[in-house]
Amino acid sequence: MTIESILGAIVIGAVVGAIGRLLLPGRQAIGWILTIVVGIVAALIGTALAQVLGVETTSGIDWIELVMQVVLAVVGVGIVAGLRRGTSV
Repeated sequence: MTIESILGAIVIGAVVGAIGRLLLPGRQAIGWILTIVVGIVAALIGTALAQVLGVETTSGIDWIELVMQVVLAVVGVGIVAGLRRGTSV
């Protein structure tokens, strides 16, 4: 694993997490670091799911894979926000 792949995962995770958070209605009581972590996990799972389903990798933007990642980020942000709502800080 190279530094470029780690930085790429962080950037993609931040973007996917932010889009997922924007698409989820209502206010989510999670910070930006947790949003990035959820985005990274959603991006990794979305990529793995796309490969399992046989989504073809292209030289440009893989829109089907990106949609999978964003949908997983919306679900992930919703789950994390729901879990955080149940705890007292």
